[in-house]
Amino acid sequence: MSDFYQTGVVATFHQLGRLDLDKIEGELSWYAVERPIVLVLPSLYSELHGAALKGIVNYLKGVKYLREIVVTLGPATSEEFDHVRRFFSVLPQKTTILWNSGKRVSAIYQAIEKEGLPIGEEGKGRSVWMAYGYSLSRQEFHAIALHDCDIVSYDRSLLARLCYPVTNPSLDYAFCKGFYSRVTDRLHGRVTRMLVTPLIRSLIKMVGHHPLLVFFDSFRYPLAGEFSMDIDLARINRIPGDWGLEVGVLAEVYRNTAIRRVCQVDITENYEHKHQVLSPEDASRGLNKMCIDICKSLFRTLASEGVIFSDGFFKTLVATYVRTAQDMLKRFEDDAAVNGLFFDRHEESLSVETFTRGIRSASETIMEDPLGVPLITSWDRVTSALPGVLRQIKEAVEADNA
Repeated sequence: MSDFYQTGVVATFHQLGRLDLDKIEGELSWYAVERPIVLVLPSLYSELHGAALKGIVNYLKGVKYLREIVVTLGPATSEEFDHVRRFFSVLPQKTTILWNSGKRVSAIYQAIEKEGLPIGEEGKGRSVWMAYGYSLSRQEFHAIALHDCDIVSYDRSLLARLCYPVTNPSLDYAFCKGFYSRVTDRLHGRVTRMLVTPLIRSLIKMVGHHPLLVFFDSFRYPLAGEFSMDIDLARINRIPGDWGLEVGVLAEVYRNTAIRRVCQVDITENYEHKHQVLSPEDASRGLNKMCIDICKSLFRTLASEGVIFSDGFFKTLVATYVRTAQDMLKRFEDDAAVNGLFFDRHEESLSVETFTRGIRSASETIMEDPLGVPLITSWDRVTSALPGVLRQIKEAVEADNA
């Protein structure tokens, strides 16, 4: 479906008809000679047993413009690491497995921590950050692309569209965020639909026009895990180590890049991956925990921009959010009806109630500790404290893969 409407301050690139995949991949192959691309795949060992990752690997076999693929692996034993190496060995591209829990990389984490530099908790954020460090150590890449390993609806056009704006020198964007619809027999993406968008718009109502809030509100799918960026951003960006990762990345992009060099692109007609449980009674898991982490990341980012929070502010924010979310819930219910989709009003309302409690919990944390857990340190600071660290990372990863 063609849609060329531009929203907000971020350039938006749409799917306007059928993509000529051979043409765009041919251009990428040409540009990538001078502007090499590395693809980072954050993966859990358990994902090797799912159909999604097997499908992704089959599609990647036909991608010729990637200089290297880096699989940054979550917690894994030595036997699991060897299994991962065999699993990805079918790829024709140079493929490197970054074993984050291996003794060599663990020693590097410890050396960085000894310098008093935050590296975050074990998880996706830290794994991605170390993949940035390895990519920087190679000193040959122009762009980093990243996507998750649980995408059921993956194909080669998704990756090509994601890489193109950052790789084509005529466009020359520094950061490109993917977006897409998430629909089966019902609407998905509850955290974006029922938390992030109504919360940001509630903040705009209270704070007024704020460039950072307008920037956030310009993204069609701010929590999308797919993006590409200039390698220099990987050097200077700090990132959260929790579920606030995507919001934190956007905040760092806003801080370190001109908005005219930021874009978003429609990467697939429909996107399907694993769905998180809501977990309304347990704030330590599922979408409930995700909500709290996202809110804390958003509030702390705004505080760093000079927004003053108080107990009264947060009470008003909760009331404003509830009203805004309820209005949007009605819109989504009507949208589902027009498209003949199933809409569970009780489940959607339960999501709003859960997210409301999450906002309250996050606000209480912010009032007690406005700074909170520090972001993972940027690589330019790490290399200043430990000048030889990138060489050590390269040697450690190469030794693990030997």
